[in-house]
Amino acid sequence: MRIGGFQRFSLIDYPGKICAIVFTQGCNFKCPYCHNPELVDPKLFSHPIAEEDIFAFLETRRGKLDAVEITGGEPTLQPDLIDFSKKIKSLNFLVKLDTNGSNPGILRELIELNMVDYLAMDVKAPLERYQEITNSNVDQAKIKDSIELIMHAGLDYEFRTTVVKSQLGKTDLLAIGKLIRGSKLYVLQKFVPETVLDQKILDGVMIYTDADLECLRDAVKSYVAECVVR
Repeated sequence: MRIGGFQRFSLIDYPGKICAIVFTQGCNFKCPYCHNPELVDPKLFSHPIAEEDIFAFLETRRGKLDAVEITGGEPTLQPDLIDFSKKIKSLNFLVKLDTNGSNPGILRELIELNMVDYLAMDVKAPLERYQEITNSNVDQAKIKDSIELIMHAGLDYEFRTTVVKSQLGKTDLLAIGKLIRGSKLYVLQKFVPETVLDQKILDGVMIYTDADLECLRDAVKSYVAECVVR
């Protein structure tokens, strides 16, 4: 695993659990608003953290931490993700995986092997706008497959969208709502214009007010069991 960062403690990233967070390097999307450019742009990569150091720490936190979140970047690009998850599970930690949904085959394998307990998928845009929003050659069918897989896996999960005003409007969010219709939790994430992958994104109108986000939530909440602003 190419690990670009490690957070030893979080109370907010795994609902109801205390977790550590592993940040993997590398992503196949190039979303301009990405807040972790040092995990996406190879020119910004730091020297990877050794797995041995991660597991040495986790050994000392057995019974104190509940879970480990694996995020990125895009973790499913890591060829040893499944083995890494197995090691975490062998220490009796829960595993939460953050993904962009571009590799449903890996998700299916993790689910079938019981190597993941919580799935969080970023739904970037309506399917027809994926390539535009992510600046990537996206297989729309794989995005749709991942959504269906996650919804029917029998695991805790959430879908989420970072809502950048210059990128997505109400019509887009309604289309996403239809795409994930019937899902248990949809999170609208407020964009924070600090560190981004592409500075040009900061030139336009980018921020929805809290009132705007509440209106957007009200517009899409009928499609899902629960919709929240985070």
